[in-house]
Amino acid sequence: MMVQVQLHCLCLFTLYLTTGYGQEGRFSGPLKPMTFSIFEGQEESQIIFQFKSSPPAVTFKLSGETDGIFHIQDGLLYHSRALDRETRAVHKLQVSALDAYGATVEGPVPITIEVKDINDNRPVFLQSKYEGSVRQNSRPGKPFMYVNATDLDDPATPNGQLIYQIVIQLPKINNVMYFQINNKTGAISLTSEGSQELDPIKNPSYNLVVSVKDMGGQNENSFSDSTSVDITVKENIWKAPEPVEIVENSTNPHPIKITQVRWNEPGAQYSLVEKEKLPRFPFSIDQEGDIYVNQPLDREEKDSYVFYAVAKDELGKPLAFPLQIHVKVNDINDNPPTCPSTVTIFEVQENEKIGSNIGTLVAHDMDEANTINSVLEYRIVDQTPKSPREGLFLVQAYTGVFQLALYSLKKQDTPQYQLTVEVSDKDFKTLCHVQINVIDINDQIPIFEKSDYGNLTLAEDTVVGSIILVIQATDADEPFTGSSKILYRITQGDSEGRLGIDTDPQTNTGYVMIKKPLDFETAAIHNIVFQAENPEPLVPGVEYNASSFATFNLFVTDVNEAPRFSQQVFQAKVSEDVAIGTKVGNVTAKDPEGLDISYSLRGDMRGWLKIDPVTGEIFSVAPLDREAESLYRVQVVATEVGGSSLSSIASFHLTLTDVNDNPPRLVKEYTGLLFCYPLREAGSLIFEATDDDQQSLQGPHFTFSLGSESLQNDWEVSKINGTHARLSTKHTGFEERVYNIPILINDGGQPPLEGTVSLPVTFCTCVKGSCFQPTDHHPGMPTVGMAVGILLTTFLVIVFFHFVGVVWSCCFRFHRFKTCHHGK
Repeated sequence: MMVQVQLHCLCLFTLYLTTGYGQEGRFSGPLKPMTFSIFEGQEESQIIFQFKSSPPAVTFKLSGETDGIFHIQDGLLYHSRALDRETRAVHKLQVSALDAYGATVEGPVPITIEVKDINDNRPVFLQSKYEGSVRQNSRPGKPFMYVNATDLDDPATPNGQLIYQIVIQLPKINNVMYFQINNKTGAISLTSEGSQELDPIKNPSYNLVVSVKDMGGQNENSFSDSTSVDITVKENIWKAPEPVEIVENSTNPHPIKITQVRWNEPGAQYSLVEKEKLPRFPFSIDQEGDIYVNQPLDREEKDSYVFYAVAKDELGKPLAFPLQIHVKVNDINDNPPTCPSTVTIFEVQENEKIGSNIGTLVAHDMDEANTINSVLEYRIVDQTPKSPREGLFLVQAYTGVFQLALYSLKKQDTPQYQLTVEVSDKDFKTLCHVQINVIDINDQIPIFEKSDYGNLTLAEDTVVGSIILVIQATDADEPFTGSSKILYRITQGDSEGRLGIDTDPQTNTGYVMIKKPLDFETAAIHNIVFQAENPEPLVPGVEYNASSFATFNLFVTDVNEAPRFSQQVFQAKVSEDVAIGTKVGNVTAKDPEGLDISYSLRGDMRGWLKIDPVTGEIFSVAPLDREAESLYRVQVVATEVGGSSLSSIASFHLTLTDVNDNPPRLVKEYTGLLFCYPLREAGSLIFEATDDDQQSLQGPHFTFSLGSESLQNDWEVSKINGTHARLSTKHTGFEERVYNIPILINDGGQPPLEGTVSLPVTFCTCVKGSCFQPTDHHPGMPTVGMAVGILLTTFLVIVFFHFVGVVWSCCFRFHRFKTCHHGK
C-alpha cells in the first residue's frame, strides 16, 4: 500500500531533473551524486527522487543545508514546504546509506538542489522621488541623471530584466517630449527638441513620472513600480563672451588672459578653431576654458580676429555648437604720416584768381582712421623760389588743400615753384615735397587752316575704317597742354554717326574715317560741319568763332546690294504631330534697292519643309519626327528678282516638341538570362526598359506586368523603379528549356502607350555558373572512343618496334661474340 502511495506521488512530480553525471533524469535509482532543478513556490510535500538501497543498506540519512525543508524517508527525497530562491538559490545536501545498525555503508553522496526562479517579486525604485538638474541647450542624448530600481528575481532570467519608461511629463508643451530615458539603464537625457527649447525663464522646472516593469516589459502579467522625478532647468553658461579689445604692441608679459568660456559641466575638453587661415594664430585656450593672447598684436597688420571656442567630451565629440570669439585690436599712435609720392605735382594757370584751389595733398597714416592718432595737420615750411615774394601759397591745415594766396602768377616770370610741407600727427612729423607748375591760360582758339574741304564722292560699300579726309587746325597756346590740344567733332550732317575723327596728339591733325557703313538709300548727300575745340575751357571773354569751323560735302553713290534679312536666325516651335501643310514659321527680307524678293530653302535634308517664294511662309510637307531630329536646321535664301539676282542667306531653326508616339522597349537585347537546372530555390532577374520619347526631369515612370495571365502561377513581375523591374519565379518546378516570357510595359504618357517585349529565360545544367551544352559529333571527326583507340594503337606499335630493336641488337652482339670466340 505504501509503494502505491509513493508511486502516485511520483506521478504528480513534473519537474525537470538532471543527474550529476549527465544522465537523463529518472524518478528512482541507486545512490550517487545528483543535481536537481526545482522551481520555487511549488506546493509542499513534493517528492524529488527515490534512492534504492542495496544490502546491507536498509535506510538513508539526509544532512547539509536542509533548512528544515528537505527530508528523506524510505529512500524518498522530498521537500515539506515551498522553496524560495531569494532565501537560498542552491541547497547543498548529503545522503548516506545506513545498515540496520545505523552504520554508514555508502556515502555521504553530494546532492545539489538548484532553486529555479519564478516572477514572484515586483521591481522597486531605490527612491520614491528623484531630483536632478540640467542646463539648457545641453547635448541631446547625454545623460544628466539616473533612476534605479531593483528586483529580487534572477537577473539572468526575464523575471529580473527591468525596462524603464517615462509615462508623464509635466508640463508637456505642444505635446512634445523634452526628456527621454534609456529603457535599460534608467539614464535620463534631453531629446533634440528639449535641447533646443528648454528655457529656465519660461519653465524653470519639470516633473516626470517614470515606471519600471520586469519581464522585459513584454508580459502583460509583469510587475511594475513608478517614481517621481523633479528636474530643475538651469541657465546655459555656454555662451559667447562679449567682444574683446586688446591694445596693439603691448609690452606686458605674454600670454595674457583676455576672456573665458565655460561648459555647463566639468570635464569638458576645450580647443580653438580658426575662422580664416593665418600665417600664425596668436591665441590659445587652457582646459579651464581661459583664452589667452600669446604675443603682442599689430593693428596695422590685422585689426580684428574672429575664431571659435569648441567644447568636446572625453570621446572627442562636440558637446554643443562652437562659440564665436571676436577680438578687436585697438590702435596706438605708432606710425608717422607718409607722403603720397616723392613729389606731388600741381598745375596752376597764369592769371588764376586769388583764393583759387590749386590741388590737394593727401598724406596717409597707418594708424586707425577717424581717431586722434590719424588726424594730420599740414603746414608749408619752405617755398623755392621766393620771388616775386614768399608766401605765394597757403595750405588748409587739416584738409591739405592748396590755394593761391597773394596774387596771380606769370609763367614768363617763374614757371615752377617747389614747396616743402610739414605733415604731422600728435606724435610724429614728416616732410613732403610739392611742385607747382605755372601753365599758360587757354586764351587762344583753334583755327582751321581752311574753312572748306570741298567735295568727295564715295560708293556706299566703302570699307568701314577707311580714312577719307585729313583736316588740320592750329592753336597758339602752350604746346602739349590742355589749352593747345585740339579735339574735332562733327556738329552737322552726320546724325547717324557714320563718320568719326581721330586726332594725332603730337600734330593735332584730324583723320576723318568711316565708322559705320554708308547707305545711299538713307542719305545720298552729307553736308558736314567740323568744329575744333580744346579740352580745357576758354578763359572768360574768349569764345569760339567761325575760324574754329570748317565744311565738307560727301556724296554717296548707289551700289547694288543683296537683300537683307530682318534677322540672321529665325526660330519657331511646333509639335511633332502637326498635320502636313501646317504653317510652321516665316522669314522676312528686304532689298535695299526695292526689288522684289524670291525665297527658297537650302539644306532640307529630310524633305520636311517648303517655303512660299513670295511671302516667306514655311510649311510642313511631310510628317515630322522629334526622335529623328529634335532641332531641325535649314537655310533660307532670299534672291532679288531682276537686277543682278544677288542673294543672302539666313538660318531657320525649327524646334519639335514631343508627343507620346513611341511605346516602351527593352534597353537592350537580353540573351544571357539563365537559371541553373534544377532550380533549388525561387530566383529573380532584373531588366531595364526605355522609351524614345522625350522624358521629364524626373525620368520615365514605366509600369510592368506579365503579358499573359496563364503565366501568373509560374512568374511574377515587380517594379524596382521607373525604369527597372524584376522577373521572379514562383516555384522551382521548371523544365530544362528556354521560356519566352512576354512582359507588358506601359509608359503612363498622354495618351499612354504599351509595348510587349519577350524575355528569353533559359533553364540549363550549369558548369561554373554557365550553361553546359555537349558538342555534337561532326562527320569526319573521331569520337572520344575512336580517339582513345587510335592513341592506344599508336602506343602499342611504338612498343612493338622498340622491342624488335632491342632483340635485334642483342642477337647482333651475340653473333659477334661467337665469331670472336671461335677465332681464338
